[in-house]
Amino acid sequence: MGVDYYNVLNVSPSASEDDLKKSYRRLAMKWHPDKNPSSKKEAEAKFKQISEAYDVLSDPHKRQIYDQYGEDGLKSSDVPTPPTQRSYNSNNDDGFRYYPRDAEDIFNEFFGASGDAFGGGGGRRESVNGGGGSRFRSAEAGSQTSRKTAPVNNRKAPAIESKLACTLEELYKGGRRKMRISRVVPDGLGKPKTVEEILKIDITPGWKKGTKITFPEKGNHEPGVTPADLIFVIDEKPHSVYKRDGNDLIVDKKVSLLEALTGITISLTTLDGRNLTIPVLDIVKPGQEIVIPNEGMPISKEVSKRGDLRINFDICFPSRLTSEQKTDLKRVLGGSGVDN
Repeated sequence: MGVDYYNVLNVSPSASEDDLKKSYRRLAMKWHPDKNPSSKKEAEAKFKQISEAYDVLSDPHKRQIYDQYGEDGLKSSDVPTPPTQRSYNSNNDDGFRYYPRDAEDIFNEFFGASGDAFGGGGGRRESVNGGGGSRFRSAEAGSQTSRKTAPVNNRKAPAIESKLACTLEELYKGGRRKMRISRVVPDGLGKPKTVEEILKIDITPGWKKGTKITFPEKGNHEPGVTPADLIFVIDEKPHSVYKRDGNDLIVDKKVSLLEALTGITISLTTLDGRNLTIPVLDIVKPGQEIVIPNEGMPISKEVSKRGDLRINFDICFPSRLTSEQKTDLKRVLGGSGVDN
């Protein structure tokens, strides 16, 4: 069976990217050898295993192979690679090759390489595969030096951001988007070639404009440069009825003066397709807002809760009245005081 990476990170097999990051941060800080000087050997082994688990599960390609074949299959040269992912090998060799990343490199991506992760300025932290002999250089990592892997000291290309426009209905109900990307990767001889991939984005109900979904190192491969992260940024498409304000939904409703004085029933179709009927029996005053609790957007971190629906009224006054209409209004409303 090999190592259970999900158990190592204390997450479920359905864990999201955010779940993996949160768990890795917590466990890496707990087991970093610098924080465990009295049991350094045990901490190094645990820290390396945590880093390897995150490296595999945070990469959709590696995770797919691991879920299907386990750790032994992931590290075997006999595992077939899905057609859309065959970008690293050629010359009649379509097998996947797994090269473990350096534990300290992953740690530095989260906390920086300045050595300040534990609250002190302990000087520059050495890379696992650095030239000066590193504290976390394992036998397994060392055995990879003769293989075709990019040096871990490479600078990383700037992240590539792309807008992902979503309807308000998608952000209300959730859903899945499939994004086709093409990027340049080296073939088996190191020559650049273009490959296509399908990235899947699971939209969580309640996501807001500006939410970012990151696919690590899905940019182009260039010599001496670590590929850029590909980041999709949620954008909201305008809606014909609703506007969003945080977790609330807003509806601007025009009513006639007669409706404002005598009452009105508002009918709305919610973002999940329900029919909502709202009777307004009281007199509506200019600029008035009524609030319908729990009919707003889902709250992404508390999916059982929702914001409110706020209805703002715009009273349309008649452009003119006849003398007879004015007389009738004075007779009906003449006894009303201005403070009532």
